[in-house]
Amino acid sequence: MPRGLFFAKTLLLISGLLSNVSILASDAETIASESTSITATNTNVVGDLNTDANNVVPIETVHGLSLYDSPELPADFPYFPHVNPQAPKGGTITHTAVGSSFDSTNPFIIRGTPVTGISQIYDTLMVSNPNEPFSLYGLLAEGVRLDPDREWIEFDLRPEARFQDGEPVTAYDVVFSLNLLREEGNPFYASYYAGVEEAIALNEHQVRFTFNDTQSRELPLIVAQLPILPRHYWEPREFTSPTLAAHPGSGPYRISEVDPGRRIVYQRDEDYWGKDLPVNVGRYNIDRIIYDYYRDRDIAWEAFKAGLTDFRTDARAATWAIGYNFPAYEEGLVKRLTVPDVNPSMMQAFVFNLRKEKFQDPRVREALSLTFDFPWLNTNIFYGTYQRTESFFQNSEMEATGLPSEEELALLEPFREELIASHGSDRLFTQPLPIDQPIELRERLRKALDLLREAGYSVEDGILVNQQTGRPLSLEVLLYDSGLERVVQPMLRNMARLGVQTSLRIVDINQYLNRQRNYDYDIVISHFPQSNNPGNEQRDFWTSAAAEAPQSRNRMALAHPAVDALVEEIISAEGREELDTATRALDRVLRWGFYVIPHYHSGETRIAIWDKFGYPEPFPKYAMDLDAWWVDTDREAELQRRQRGR
Repeated sequence: MPRGLFFAKTLLLISGLLSNVSILASDAETIASESTSITATNTNVVGDLNTDANNVVPIETVHGLSLYDSPELPADFPYFPHVNPQAPKGGTITHTAVGSSFDSTNPFIIRGTPVTGISQIYDTLMVSNPNEPFSLYGLLAEGVRLDPDREWIEFDLRPEARFQDGEPVTAYDVVFSLNLLREEGNPFYASYYAGVEEAIALNEHQVRFTFNDTQSRELPLIVAQLPILPRHYWEPREFTSPTLAAHPGSGPYRISEVDPGRRIVYQRDEDYWGKDLPVNVGRYNIDRIIYDYYRDRDIAWEAFKAGLTDFRTDARAATWAIGYNFPAYEEGLVKRLTVPDVNPSMMQAFVFNLRKEKFQDPRVREALSLTFDFPWLNTNIFYGTYQRTESFFQNSEMEATGLPSEEELALLEPFREELIASHGSDRLFTQPLPIDQPIELRERLRKALDLLREAGYSVEDGILVNQQTGRPLSLEVLLYDSGLERVVQPMLRNMARLGVQTSLRIVDINQYLNRQRNYDYDIVISHFPQSNNPGNEQRDFWTSAAAEAPQSRNRMALAHPAVDALVEEIISAEGREELDTATRALDRVLRWGFYVIPHYHSGETRIAIWDKFGYPEPFPKYAMDLDAWWVDTDREAELQRRQRGR
């Protein structure tokens, strides 16, 4: 249950969700001393600071921020339009966490495996409205002032805001949180907040962020979604070490039970300071939120059918197509929902490790990509429920199609020579997208073999050998989830038909993470989630700096000046048209580089639930917002009685 769209985007990248396995591990520098991390300014100065560049016109204090326009809701809105303000409180929701364990309740560091759902204990300065794409409204902050030149932003904190141990939330906690995350947290934060020059506590309830990057329109909203950590709790503790402590946040849920590797329980905080705020009315209704851990998805499926868990996101096509023939579903005790995806379909893919010499040649990468036989998989394994993913911004206006537009070419032309050299041809400039590849497997493998021969390989005694080095082309796909073996093995068999020596290694999650931390892999499966407004997080996906950073999301170690420049164009885009142009140009560079072997997508989220929940209908436009669900405690009790009677 993410606390907001922007905060959710941040946590998705760094929280250790095992579908992405973005768990990072290395040491960081110690936090700066209080004298360097917090700048306290006399309250009397505030009146001078809240002015325009000429110190003449006061900057208006507003209740919300929007990326391009004004927020839709007025300052006196009573609650988000999609919620039920009379939603009952109570009950329990039990989720399934599959394929992992956990050893830390701190999601912000690079060591350890963080627990699922931890974002629910943290409040941010502002929070998203799930019915708007790029707007935020005050949570910890009751007012905000943004400099017209975007050189700074100020927040007025609510005096009543409290952490769960009763301590007040102050501007000093805000400054502390930014500095702590940038200096001792996951390296992602240093990149994500790179445009922030400093945070200054003007007084106990006012904080100012100054920017060294005034071109990023998203940066003020990113800052507004900074998770606020309690300074009084973390300052005397070792932040970089994993912990299982039930540390305090300021959010609607507190950590109630920690059973390492097996279960985490969050309890609704009856004394939550912000429960009556407009952004929270009708939300956070369920008393207990439980995540039960299962190492095997088949066991997790049996647990759901038995009623041990009651909420399931069903990512397996076969289960969705033919698996719901068990008694509870046939009796109407279990419901299925499909929720259309409104964000770009996520790119899930096999990722080549470009740190390995054998993957440097784009012809080799393209050849190996041709061995992925999606039509066969979709027919024989997926029951025809998926579509092939082609774009990194699939199903959005940001997806590159056809030939480059004049606007795209204006961004690409300065790097023409570098792009032709790195991509091995000028197809990026001269051929349309999507890439025209053979559909039939035989033709795909014939083209793949031709590409490998062009790259200097020949088949000797059934083995593909590099003519220059005499070494066979060999590769290993590394997994931690045996459920994906059925997707990998057909591709490896096709590679073997070309003479490639292949292997599949399935290891436990700890070994998987260690190998990933050390870049000790040929090919792994990774995910590149995109929002409708890509921004600073793109640096962590694609840039040269991220290629050298410990445990960035740049798993392929891509380092290209054109990509670096296009990412900055995305971040600094002044409007929707400029943003779409930059993302299309980036998409074009990535796709013609064959850095990944794309998988597939469904265009919807499939959910199965035991029929005890109420939820607002229709769902909001840009997120399902589980925070607005509630439990019908009478139905819950009836289900429990029926389960006991079986």
